[in-house]
Amino acid sequence: MPGLLRGVARTAVVSGTATAVSNRVSRRQAGRWAAQDAAATGRNTPTQQTAPTQQNASTPPPSPGPAASGDIMDNRIAQLKELAKLKEQGVLTDDEFAAQKSRILGS
Repeated sequence: MPGLLRGVARTAVVSGTATAVSNRVSRRQAGRWAAQDAAATGRNTPTQQTAPTQQNASTPPPSPGPAASGDIMDNRIAQLKELAKLKEQGVLTDDEFAAQKSRILGS
């Protein structure tokens, strides 16, 4: 029974992470397309005005205190491993993976 619970929990975590990443990518793409449309037509769109608010709402709050550089690196490595798993599962495309990877690494 514990093995079954562990498998269900792992599936829930992977599914939740995949959904969060997919939603973030979709919102960002919609914002970019709206900005391109607005630039082409020369007007502002409601999506263009609300896109930064949505991104700010989805970003986690800053950590309460300075973390050791080892903790930061461990966190980045864990995030990159999770992204690699999502890419292997076909949840992320190469472009989405590269964008998320550069965001994590701060490049």
